[in-house]
Amino acid sequence: MTTSVDLSQSFKAYDVRGIVGETITEGSVRAVGAAFVDVLGLAGSRVLVGGDMRPSSPGFARAFAQGATSRGADVVMLGLISTDMLYYACGVEQAAGVVFTASHNPAAYNGMKMAKAGAVPVSSDTGLYEIRDVAQRYLQAGDIPAVEATGVVSEQDMLAAYAAYLRSLVDLSGIRTLKVVVDAGNGMAGKTTPAVLGDTVLPALPLQIEPLYFELDGTFPNHPANPLEPENLRDLQAAVLAHGADLGLAFDGDADRCFVIDEKGAPVSPSAVTGLVARREIARAQAGDTVNGAVQAPESEPVIIHNLITSHAVPELVAAQGGRAVKTRVGHSFIKAVMAAEGAVFGGEHSAHYYFRDFYNADTGMLAAMHVLAALGTQEVPLSELAAEYDPYTASGEINSEVEDKAGAVDRVLEVFASGWIEGGRVDGGLATTCEPCLQDQHLAGVDVLVDRMDGTTVTAVDGTWWFNLRPSNTEPFLRYNGEAHDAETMARVRDTVLKLVRQDA
Repeated sequence: MTTSVDLSQSFKAYDVRGIVGETITEGSVRAVGAAFVDVLGLAGSRVLVGGDMRPSSPGFARAFAQGATSRGADVVMLGLISTDMLYYACGVEQAAGVVFTASHNPAAYNGMKMAKAGAVPVSSDTGLYEIRDVAQRYLQAGDIPAVEATGVVSEQDMLAAYAAYLRSLVDLSGIRTLKVVVDAGNGMAGKTTPAVLGDTVLPALPLQIEPLYFELDGTFPNHPANPLEPENLRDLQAAVLAHGADLGLAFDGDADRCFVIDEKGAPVSPSAVTGLVARREIARAQAGDTVNGAVQAPESEPVIIHNLITSHAVPELVAAQGGRAVKTRVGHSFIKAVMAAEGAVFGGEHSAHYYFRDFYNADTGMLAAMHVLAALGTQEVPLSELAAEYDPYTASGEINSEVEDKAGAVDRVLEVFASGWIEGGRVDGGLATTCEPCLQDQHLAGVDVLVDRMDGTTVTAVDGTWWFNLRPSNTEPFLRYNGEAHDAETMARVRDTVLKLVRQDA
């Protein structure tokens, strides 16, 4: 067994990602499979194992299965799956599992996303680092001790059941015919889209799908499977215009995120999608719906989760619809934990992760896409007009600044925007009476602000006209800026002022 791999290089806060052959190898994966069973107490239980289209995924899946069965678990091989297919399988089968994927990372990478029974995430707070440490000990020992009753390996195909379940949650059979361009980016959406939205396993829907890069190829020959980067949307935008399509959908490599393009080729913000889906889920919860054959009691105040970088239009819409909005930190493990604690019906993030109570509190880009299709297909206005209702403000998007002293950069910003609340280089939080006159911008000077330290630092104008968040990356030398204002001029003014302060020493 390989003993030279340092697992701390690939184990992140929410998942495992490393360079194939260097920081993640079949030997290290085998040790992780054994540790997964040990730490989660899965001896004698089933463990679900699948992988995406990356060339290393099949070998890694087999290696994980070898480690898991050697410690007494029975392994069910799911084959080629998207990440949300794993969550569905862990939910419906009530079994723990792992999918081998590096999501949107380049071809040289692979990794693992793990879940407990019921699709409960395995993160640094719920056992991921303990799995790392046990696996590291196995690597250092050079062997995994086998238990007397080793497990067996079987196979199961979840694609048809997954597709049928999603269709049971959003009925698209009665919508007007829509032409949809789907960019799978050579990722797993090339398999899941024909099953869910096409007719490969279920009857056809009133959708004319124009496929773009549906060939499963983990070397990503056309463009990186990362729709968060604008350049990776250009082919889709051009195809939407060329086909005269009603909309375009772009998925990342493991197909758990979905980005939407309107009929004009313009991106629809994830916050607008969050608002659109939130309105539909609030209405469904208030009416009392039937999910998978079970009648749900009507809810008087359905809960919607959103992270703190999502547009303020989202909580405003939720309140207007009779729901209750709950703000949380960025990151899927935080969202899923709050979803469960609050009994929330839906949650959305600025990064195009969308979470559903009816999907085991897990994220699925495909289900969010189906809500957009349903909303568009039940009325006649184009998507650009429909989306505008949910996107009244101007956002900066996420802007990264490479700075060595992230805390110092934040303090420089707060010295300007929240003078009077600096003590020992930290911010107590609360209402600052004035901003520093050195702003040299009379539109911003003297504006009362609120400071929030939930996740990074959020500064909000008390009058609600603008806000921004500075959040340090945990894995890269970046300070991430996100901001929003009621008009483009103010957004740009705040953005430029903050970035100048942040990059002062860059």
